[in-house]
Amino acid sequence: MITLEQAVKEKARQLGFILAGVTSSEAPAHFNIFEEWLSQNKHGTMQYLAEERSRIRRADPKQILPECKSILVLAMPYHSPLPLGEGPGVRVASYTLGDDYHDIIPPRLREIVEFIEEQVGHPIPNRYYTDTGPILERELAQRAGLGWIGKNSMLINPQAGSTFFLAEILLGIELEPDAPFPTDHCGTCTRCLAACPTQCILPDRTLDARRCISYLTIELKDDIPEEVREKMGEWIFGCDICQQVCPWNRFAQPACAAFEPKIPLPVLTSDLLLSSVEFNQRFKKSPVKRAKRRGYLRNLSVAVGNRGNENDLPLLEQAAQDEEPLVKTHAQWAINKIRSELK
Repeated sequence: MITLEQAVKEKARQLGFILAGVTSSEAPAHFNIFEEWLSQNKHGTMQYLAEERSRIRRADPKQILPECKSILVLAMPYHSPLPLGEGPGVRVASYTLGDDYHDIIPPRLREIVEFIEEQVGHPIPNRYYTDTGPILERELAQRAGLGWIGKNSMLINPQAGSTFFLAEILLGIELEPDAPFPTDHCGTCTRCLAACPTQCILPDRTLDARRCISYLTIELKDDIPEEVREKMGEWIFGCDICQQVCPWNRFAQPACAAFEPKIPLPVLTSDLLLSSVEFNQRFKKSPVKRAKRRGYLRNLSVAVGNRGNENDLPLLEQAAQDEEPLVKTHAQWAINKIRSELK
């Protein structure tokens, strides 16, 4: 006879999740690492991570859902990054090519909750998240048997690499927990540390967000520090480098159909002249909308400056007249950089 746990995992598979595991509602054992990371200000401007309410909840899932008895952890694949050195110059992280996962995954989590409620015959207290909840999701995923936390801080599964979104459902029902993933398969490999252009990957499997290209192009809302601009290359939203070089991603699984690429590539320098209306129309369903027009054009200015093509100067000069100060200053930096290299 099929168990409830087996039925739930099969339902998750039907909904596009390639990994599913159950863990208990116990507090995360490595919360102290997160607290130390915060104390060293490695979260940069992401103050929401350091708020007391957020920290209390991350320290104990029952602070989120007092009735929580088990946590279902899931993974849904997105498109694998191109190998390092391939593809168009100006780049966005591969997970951004399709529709925003914040729109795609939560309805499927709701569907799983409804399925469980049908199976047990009554409503169940629940909360579900994908990258939005105050939980240490990678530790929960390791505890639920989905993989190990790699040297680049990503969760890695030996049959699926790391190119997937994580999601969690806190449940007020007892499910049989899976065994934690028992081993670390990074071994002596340090490809991710060596490849990171800003050296943001730290020895304790955390990141200094203040130097991470993903943070700089998405989370940071102010000027990008000048000392890291050249190291950002042509990444304009997110970064895939540490996943591109990870040997485990040769086992990456095909993307869920919902994440079929929709953003036209290559990104053109003419995007520097996008109006707010044009930006909102183009990225309406994309994660890129998080950067907003000002952040997108800021990032693109830096990438164009790093490309160093004098043919881009007329567009940069127009961008340097933008009414948004953030765009103006970064476009002018790019102009100065290209002109200095032409001397």
